[in-house]
Amino acid sequence: MFLRLVFISALLFLMPLWGQNPVTAAGDSAFNAFDDHKAMQLYEQAYAEHPDDYELAWKLARVCVNVGEDTEDDDARAALYEKGAFYARKAVELKPDGSNGHLFLSVALGRVALDASARQRVKMSKEIRKEAEKAIALNPQNDIAYHVLARWHRKISNLSWIEKGFADMFLGGVPQDASMEKAIANFKKAIEINPQYINHHLELGITYQMEGRDALAKKEFETVLSLPETTSRDAGHKATARERLEDL
Repeated sequence: MFLRLVFISALLFLMPLWGQNPVTAAGDSAFNAFDDHKAMQLYEQAYAEHPDDYELAWKLARVCVNVGEDTEDDDARAALYEKGAFYARKAVELKPDGSNGHLFLSVALGRVALDASARQRVKMSKEIRKEAEKAIALNPQNDIAYHVLARWHRKISNLSWIEKGFADMFLGGVPQDASMEKAIANFKKAIEINPQYINHHLELGITYQMEGRDALAKKEFETVLSLPETTSRDAGHKATARERLEDL
């Protein structure tokens, strides 16, 4: 009888290790149903009980960025992006060799940079690149990390004269290896890994359009419209693709 009780107690102790936390699972379901606000609420509820859960930390970083993108109030949006960066840093702290922690730190920092001054944006660009490249080194199949790196190349290749001045100050000059061709190559790599991800095609199309390669841009925008929506952002991506096709 005693051994049976010990065995049952051991099973109860190990059950959380075998199965996902039910609140986290509910958060995943909400996220997959494109309900980012509900997902964030559930993930935060689970995180309050499991602050050392790496998966929860990076998922919170991801959803905070998504909710921030839907937030019109500047202060509230900035706070959500900062919260996303906080959870991503926590994920990196919990698991330094986890690709998604580094990925969503680069994503969150990129969003924080959007609302920052030109000086701060340039200063942050170094860490954004480092985290994206770390995510790729840890998982060469991390398509979103290639996407982030592609956007880094595109941004650095098109700095304003004010931003170039800050690049001289913080980066020792504009990185010479940044180029639009590398942006295109990284978007293509992301598409090679995950051809169904709409935003890869949209951003590649935008990059082609910036380069005056309208036929290639048109093809990518048409691909965007042909693909099924797989994320909460895709309806907006399709609307952008339609607008750009009309402009072409």
